[in-house]
Order: sequence, then structure tokens, then C-alpha cells
Amino acid sequence: MSDIQYLAPRTLDEAVQAFAATAGKGRILAGGTDLLVQMRAGVVSPHTIIDIKKISEMTSIEETGQGGFRIGAAVAGAALREHPTLRKVWPGVVEATNLIGSTQIQGRASAGGNLCNASPAGDSVPAMVAAGAVVTVQGPKGRRELPVEAVPKSPGRLNLEPGEIVVGFTLPARPKGSSDAYLRMIPRTEMDIAVVGCGVSLTLDKGTCTAARVGLGAVAPTVLLVEDAAKALIGSKLDDAALDKAADACRAACRPIDDKRGTIAYRTQIAGVLLKRTAAIAAARAKSN
Repeated sequence: MSDIQYLAPRTLDEAVQAFAATAGKGRILAGGTDLLVQMRAGVVSPHTIIDIKKISEMTSIEETGQGGFRIGAAVAGAALREHPTLRKVWPGVVEATNLIGSTQIQGRASAGGNLCNASPAGDSVPAMVAAGAVVTVQGPKGRRELPVEAVPKSPGRLNLEPGEIVVGFTLPARPKGSSDAYLRMIPRTEMDIAVVGCGVSLTLDKGTCTAARVGLGAVAPTVLLVEDAAKALIGSKLDDAALDKAADACRAACRPIDDKRGTIAYRTQIAGVLLKRTAAIAAARAKSN
């Protein structure tokens, strides 16, 4: 392996400038739990590594009021779990991020890195999609925002301009009676890659669902926002008919592959099953809020 330049900028502007100067031959180090594995396997060979963990905006959690948060792209999953308010208001987002690897990995792995790895099976991404998270990116042309589901382009590829860095996520304010949940199906009990992942966020008013979002992972080239599933839940009491319709919408949205973890038919079927289970957990949480 050739010599690698390591940079640890203290400001976002410095990081953007340094990243843009690599002309596509640099990599961002947030937690490094994907990057270092890929480097050891010879999948990537960056000329420059830019460590963003010394930039305060990238490593902080900020409450914006009424259940809203700004989360830096390099905030570790363990830090999300230890934040008492975030854990209470957005339990699905926290539990999804804390399914990434082992306890040791969670001390480093971040939702920003998980998103930018652009794996269809990334656990934090369906939960962020369900949450309606907005991603802030910054590059040589300035700062912009886009919905989290618009960031992945295909496996391993992002819809970002040259030199752009993911800065963080904004979770919206939460109406009363709102909560979320995330579940995944894996072959083993722990530390495996999702066969299917499902995130559901919803709001209940006197037992009626007034708002909902559904994210599905590992069933298409990118994580999906399943709007038809949300439409099936909204206006219902989350009765069996509504849940069946939402499950059917999830199955219809699936475009999975056959691999060693699951067949197309299995993944498609499980997507509907997980929708029902995840919605039930989110609803139970919402009733207590």
C-alpha cells in the first residue's frame, strides 16, 4: 500500500477544502468501522484520509425544541444511546443505530458513516427515512439539504457533488402522540447484516393515525420510503385491514435480490411481516407519549 496522508481538520471549511483537493481520491473518516475494513480488504485505497471527529458540529447533538434534534454525522451510536432525551423521543432511530456491530463498534460507528457507506442493508438508514430526517451536506459550492432517502444512489454510490461532505441530520419536531420503532430480520441473533429492515414513525390522535412514514432496507438497491404503506396507516385505527394494506404496499415496493441471506420471495414476505410488528411497537410507544 502506498503512503497515505492523514488530515484532522478542526473546522468544516478546512475539511471541505481538503476533501475537494483530493479530486475523488480521498475518504472521510467518521468512525472508520467500514472504511478501515474496506482498506484492509483492498476494496478502497485512498490517497488521503480526512478525520472529521475533531470538528464540533460533526460530533455534537443539539436539541432544537419540541422533540427536534440536530445530530452530527460523526456522532457515535453509543453517544445517541446515552442521550436521555433523544432516546425517549426517537427510540427507533437510536435502536437502529445501535444495531450496527458490537458494543465496541458502537463506540465508533456513526449514522453518517452508515449512510455514506451506501449499503441497502444499513440499519440506521430505514429508521432515519421513517423519521423524516433531513441531511445537511457542505461542499465547495456551499451548503444544502436533502431528505435522507435521496442521498444513496445505488450500492456504494451517493447522490453528492464532488467534494461534498455529509455534515449531519435534522430530526423534525414531534407532535404529541408520536413515536417510532425499527426492527430487522437477521439469520443470527446478533451482529449480522439485515435480510430486511423496517422503520416506522407515526402519530396517534385519540387512537387514529394522523401521520406516518415507513422506511424499508435490504429489499432494493437503496433504502426505500414506502409512501403507499404510510397512506394505508393514516386515517386508520391501525386495525388489521389497515395493517394488511400497509404490509401489501411494502411487499409491492420490494425489488430484492437472491443471496446467501435470503431469497427474493423470503425478503418480500418478511417485509410485510416486519411492517406489522414495527408499526405495533411504534403505536404502543406513541400511546404513552
